[in-house]
Amino acid sequence: MNIYVGNISSQLTEEEIKEAFSAYGELSSVKIIKDKYTGENRGFGFIEMPEENEAEAAIAGLNGKELKGKELKINKARPRTENSRGGYGNGRVPWSN
Repeated sequence: MNIYVGNISSQLTEEEIKEAFSAYGELSSVKIIKDKYTGENRGFGFIEMPEENEAEAAIAGLNGKELKGKELKINKARPRTENSRGGYGNGRVPWSN
C-alpha cells in the first residue's frame, strides 16, 4: 500500500521516518519529496508497505503523532490522475479558436 505522509518537519530525515514506520512492519520504500531547485524538503512524502494490514496499522498509529515539532498527517495515498497538474484547465489548446 502506498501511504501519503504530510506535514513533515524540515528537520525530519527519511531514516527517521523509516524508523517510525518500521515499528509497524516491512517497508518497500521511503521518499520525502524535495524541491527540485533548492533540494529542501517540501513537507510531504510517501511510504510503500507491501502488507496492507501493516500499512493500516501504521496509518492508525502514526496519524497525528508529533515528530520534530509537527503533527504528521498520514493516510492512504490516492493514485495520481493523468491531468492532476498543469494544463490550461479548460481543455483547450492555447493556439486554437
